[in-house]
Amino acid sequence: MEQSVTRRRTAQVRKDRVISAALVVFAFLWLLPIIWTLWSSFRPYSEVLDDGLFSLPDRFTLGNYRSALEKMAVIRYFINTLIILIPSVFFVLFFGSLIAFSISKYKIKYKKSLLLAFTAGSMLPAQFIYYPIFKMYIAFGGALGDKTLLYDNYIGVILVHIAVQTGFATFVLHSHLESIPKELSEAAQVDGASVLRHYFSIILPMLKAPIAALGIMMSVWIYNDFFWAWSLLKRDQFFPITTSLTRVGAFARIIPDQNVLAAGAILVAMPLLILYLTMKRHFTMSMMLTNAKAVPAALNTLDKSTH
Repeated sequence: MEQSVTRRRTAQVRKDRVISAALVVFAFLWLLPIIWTLWSSFRPYSEVLDDGLFSLPDRFTLGNYRSALEKMAVIRYFINTLIILIPSVFFVLFFGSLIAFSISKYKIKYKKSLLLAFTAGSMLPAQFIYYPIFKMYIAFGGALGDKTLLYDNYIGVILVHIAVQTGFATFVLHSHLESIPKELSEAAQVDGASVLRHYFSIILPMLKAPIAALGIMMSVWIYNDFFWAWSLLKRDQFFPITTSLTRVGAFARIIPDQNVLAAGAILVAMPLLILYLTMKRHFTMSMMLTNAKAVPAALNTLDKSTH
């Protein structure tokens, strides 16, 4: 009996080691492009030309990062990205939560059809809806006397992100709202709370965790967006950072130093890495604590509003 148990334990240990080794290999292969880019960003390009791509470095330098900041105008493109990202994420979360709240907590006909209608836009490929949106922008601007009113500027890209991403936000938040006790909404309606008071005082505090998660997801998606910015912006002065840096051909003519391009790519990725590292602990804790605290807090708010 003991020998049988020992054999099973030994076999399990071997399986664990094999699985661990496989995961390490897969993790290394997945991180290899990132490691290679980071490695190249600290090397002078002259070393690569003289000693070859796979040579060991003689020295490390931050010169590539200084060159990237100066020649590739990373800071200017990053500011453009923030101009697009911040209002886009804010309005996606606001409209998504408000629509999900209205569908979930009020007696509205054809709820499922409405939810599907709001979600459908997020399911379609961007290439499928690009042409209709482009024609709508031109037609709307032409009706007001300026065809570029929504084309080739920040407003057009922001509106597209809001329209495309709000459906997904609505779907996710609606699923979460379905788990909130209906008694809270019924009590608010009985006490005569307006729709906006019901939303801001009762529902919104209970959506902090999913809104935080969606905020991070939307920030990453919009930050990494290439298609909409490339399709709706033509002037370089409006380009977000990912669109500008993916024009490798143009930069390669201006900056033949590939290691400077690697440094620029690292600079582009840094804000997302910082966001992940700073928000990870807070987001995990909020996911664990929100549901435990949300219902009592909402009940307390509702009780105060009725006295």
